Amino acid sequence: MDLTKKCAPCEGGVKPFSRSEAAKYLKEVNSWKIHDNKLVKRLVFRDFMSLIKFINDMAKLAEKEGHHPDFTVHYNKLDIEIWTHAIGGLSENDFILAAKIDRLYSKFK
Repeated sequence: MDLTKKCAPCEGGVKPFSRSEAAKYLKEVNSWKIHDNKLVKRLVFRDFMSLIKFINDMAKLAEKEGHHPDFTVHYNKLDIEIWTHAIGGLSENDFILAAKIDRLYSKFK
């Protein structure tokens, strides 16, 4: 995935990716899966405080990109869901954000 790309604003009016389009992009992100038309991944951290630090950094990234993931914290585990709410499915923005989250996560290992 080209990490120089930025998420483009999406106000709807475009179709979400088909399964085959999503499958093509899925090959470009590390260990993400598609579930219920959303990109999903679980990240594991050494402890709660490193996870919270990551969330703060991820929030800054999401604000910069203008694209925000949903997430759930389970002590040292973080479940992330990404999809383009305005179209009810996946778009290139989701894969861009997933790749950038992966790059950020690599700094926490």
